[in-house]
Amino acid sequence: QVNLAESGGGLVQAGGSLRVSCVASGRALSYYTMGWFRQAPGKEREFVAAINWDGANTDYADSVKGRFTISKDRAKRTVNLEMTSLKPEDTAVYYCAADRLRPMSVWAKNYNVLELWGQGTLVTVST
Repeated sequence: QVNLAESGGGLVQAGGSLRVSCVASGRALSYYTMGWFRQAPGKEREFVAAINWDGANTDYADSVKGRFTISKDRAKRTVNLEMTSLKPEDTAVYYCAADRLRPMSVWAKNYNVLELWGQGTLVTVST
């Protein structure tokens, strides 16, 4: 049994920064790709960023490139998402996900089949 638990959400002003983290408990996720999705009210869940099992490769949605950075600490079983220059349109519940088989290239269009999900953490960006 593996659980993903997000933390770090909150309220921040536009232009500010925030870090959300995801900790995996249970067995190790040594060869898992991990990443983040977000879902705003009334909208479909969308891909944000992902990082492969050894941290060597990352992928970002165009809307967050240059502003968000994903990183992984394998020893701590943690994946972090550093968010800067936040905009009101970044407001959403941010979900952590992990999958052993599916490469990052298919995550954006196949999120509903990813193996593991956290419960989400709310990020609110005010104007």
